[in-house]
Amino acid sequence: MNNLYRGVSRFMDRDFRFICFTDNARGLDSGIEIQPIPVEPFEHAYDYGRTREGRKGAWRKISLFKPGLAGMQGQMIGFDIDVVVTGPLGPILDFAPGRVAFRREWRYARFGRQGGHGSVFTFDPSLHPYLYEDFARDPIRMIDMHKGSEQYYSSITALRHGQLSYLPNELVCSYKRDLLPVFPLNLLRQPQPPKGCSVLCFHGKPSIEEALAGVSRPLRYRAKGFEWLKEYWTA
Repeated sequence: MNNLYRGVSRFMDRDFRFICFTDNARGLDSGIEIQPIPVEPFEHAYDYGRTREGRKGAWRKISLFKPGLAGMQGQMIGFDIDVVVTGPLGPILDFAPGRVAFRREWRYARFGRQGGHGSVFTFDPSLHPYLYEDFARDPIRMIDMHKGSEQYYSSITALRHGQLSYLPNELVCSYKRDLLPVFPLNLLRQPQPPKGCSVLCFHGKPSIEEALAGVSRPLRYRAKGFEWLKEYWTA
């Protein structure tokens, strides 16, 4: 979390609040605003979603859209912790004011389907309360309707309300989809720094730490360790 905060501090061009919802604030930088993890009346649905999707806590991101949460106002950027900030964040914040924005999910885009990827997204809590309210009305049904995927629910719900935009591919990049050479070239060539990319996503395998060390499995996701990533990750 500290590395993410330092990356945001380095590349944000305006005043900002960096809010972390956690039950363990030990060791976090002083500039990080700590907020408790929200407890919802539909906690049972979060438990169900965790089982349905097999990813602990993924559905808890719905609470970020709750009107009035932590006094959040204006255009927000939401980050997963598996991202590295590599460039200016202003273009992401300014891309689609008043709308919900995701990078289009790589798997969906490949087959011409709608849906966003949840590692980086923008929203305005005062303008998009339906992301929370639609879920709260019937959470189990929402989970089942949206393949057990929070990012699919959030992006498709914004689409239904006519307020979804897709962040440009060059601003939000995937390490393994956009940078990593195809197997077996990935074992011979180092990934190159992403030109024009503001946020680099490490969804699934490899993790950031695995990519830095060059130890990921399976082999098609492995690459030699490289210094330029370390520069951004330890900013």
